[in-house]
Order: sequence, then C-alpha cells, then structure tokens
Amino acid sequence: MRSLLDTPVLVLNRLWQPVNTCCARRAVSLLFLGHAHVVRSDQENNFYTYDIDSWLEYSTIEVCENDSDLIHSVRITLKVPRIIVLSLYDRLPKKEVKFTRHNIFQRDKYMCQYCGIVFDTKSLNLDHVVPRDKGGKTSWDNLVTSCIACNSRKGNKMPEEARMFPMRKPIAPRWRPFFTSVQETSCHESWRHFLDLSSSQVEMSA
Repeated sequence: MRSLLDTPVLVLNRLWQPVNTCCARRAVSLLFLGHAHVVRSDQENNFYTYDIDSWLEYSTIEVCENDSDLIHSVRITLKVPRIIVLSLYDRLPKKEVKFTRHNIFQRDKYMCQYCGIVFDTKSLNLDHVVPRDKGGKTSWDNLVTSCIACNSRKGNKMPEEARMFPMRKPIAPRWRPFFTSVQETSCHESWRHFLDLSSSQVEMSA
C-alpha cells in the first residue's frame, strides 16, 4: 500500500503556474524549509495559502480526526498538501515536443490539411508534403494530417502536380508539455482549476 508521503502534489511557481509534481514527502520538506506554501481552495474557488505553522494549525484544528489524509507523528498531525506554491521559482519548464503521430494530429487540430475537415484519428493519415522518394523527409516540416480520401488523391505526387497544398505550413510546434504529462489517474480534483486554466492559456501552436 502506498504511503501518504508518496501522494502526488502539484507544484506551482510563484506566479501560480503549474510546473511539476512531487511527492508529499518532498512537499512537506519544502514547507519546513520555508521554500513553499500550501495552497487550499474552498467550494467557492477561493484560494488560501499557508506556511508550515499555519498549515499545522489548520491540520489540528480545522480537519476532522478521521480524515484519511492526515500524517501522524509523535509530536505533530499534518494534513497531506495537494498543491504547493514555490516562494521564489518563477520559470516554466521548457521541453521540445516529442515527434509522434499523435502530436502531429494535435498540432493540426485533427484537421485534414487539404480539405479542412476535422476527423477522428481512425480516419486520419499522415502525408509527406514532398514524397519520400522525391527527397522529402519524415519531419515536422514535411508531415501534415490528411484524411484517407485526400491522402489517396494526392498519392505520391508533389503538391504542384496534385494541386493540393497544406492549409498551414507545417513546422515544429511550441507548447508546454507538462499539462498533457499529468495522468488522469494521478490528477487530484483540486488541481483541475490550475491545469484547465493553464491549458486554455498555453496552447500547442505552430
């Protein structure tokens, strides 16, 4: 059985942007060192922050004794934090988007780049704008999302031959991959405000 100290905790930078996750053990350590505060929200989405002293007080006074998220020791009772905000760190992690079929679909918003219709993944292919046997590379800037019909119609022709040109020039996308790396199974309900807000503001784009 997993220890409460292994519970995943969402980490926000000092601008309240999600940057990572850590285990509760690490989060509690950061609290005691004064490097972070706990973030708690109520049912009206009001947010409160706590340093280690006020969080200890909250844990012993406001929380029910039968709360399953309580860590007990000889001297203290501490509720496992679900979100912490760092006191000084204000950067966002930077990472290149992995070159995969799924990420190309995401970049092109599941839209065929020739007919402009949105399809589900079962009805989509990837098309080499410049065919491979004509020197085209399998890369961000030569692959586009294409429906099966358009893919068959273009075949092995150059865009000029087929008179079919992508709606958007294919390039490597830029995004913050953290939001898609958080698995639904480990995502606590209290995280959703920050993840939903961030994903709406930081979109994968080309």
